[in-house]
Amino acid sequence: MGQNKNKKKNGQPMSGGGKAQEDKESQRLEKEIEEKEDNKLEEYGQMTLEENGRHRKIHLLTIIGEVEGHENSSGASKTTKYDHVLPTLAKIEDDDSVEGLLVLLNTSGGDVDAGLAIAEMIASLSLPTVSLVLGGSHSIGVPLAVSTDVSFIVPSGTMMIHPVRMTGMIIGTSQTYEYFEMIQDRILTFVSTHADIAYDQLRDLMHNTKMLTRDLGTVLVGKEAVDAGLINYVGGIKEALAKLYAMIDERKKIK
Repeated sequence: MGQNKNKKKNGQPMSGGGKAQEDKESQRLEKEIEEKEDNKLEEYGQMTLEENGRHRKIHLLTIIGEVEGHENSSGASKTTKYDHVLPTLAKIEDDDSVEGLLVLLNTSGGDVDAGLAIAEMIASLSLPTVSLVLGGSHSIGVPLAVSTDVSFIVPSGTMMIHPVRMTGMIIGTSQTYEYFEMIQDRILTFVSTHADIAYDQLRDLMHNTKMLTRDLGTVLVGKEAVDAGLINYVGGIKEALAKLYAMIDERKKIK
């Protein structure tokens, strides 16, 4: 008697048509997953890195363009929406399967409260975190860049430190200037706490009058940001991922 070559499913022989249907359904599910990941990357600048040789699950967060606060920016502007990022970070902290966070930055700055909220959230995560400055991380992007456990900047990357500005009508009272000082103090305190730079040194960079002819502040390029103590290392994606893998491995050993 010839051997039945059709595979069995639930104890019953599976016809060739049934096998083809199962393959088709599997392909459909894989396509749906890919589309969800693509939509997530397009809308939120986020995705999960898990198809690597080390079998590590890393969440990728990109902070691109302007950090958007309570008010929406123009539709033509690239933005990072903090009301999307904060819930995602909470979900990451609550998900035991996520082993690390990689933050890529190329931002011109944006809303101070929104940026500090994201920075504080990243700094409070229990899993290993690494940031990489690509292009630039200006203004409120500075606290975001230093909020991770370890930070990198590419050789051509820039960081701009300048006093807090506010758009719209400003009432010139002493209370207004005190409020500005309070905001700047929050930024200076956060950065000096999470980077290897003193509060006063950072304040001097913020109020520097010699570099920008029409403004106050300082621009640091690549290694200059490391020499100043803002960023830990000069490097690219290879170095950033290698450091994150090493931190994850070390955490597993301790556990």
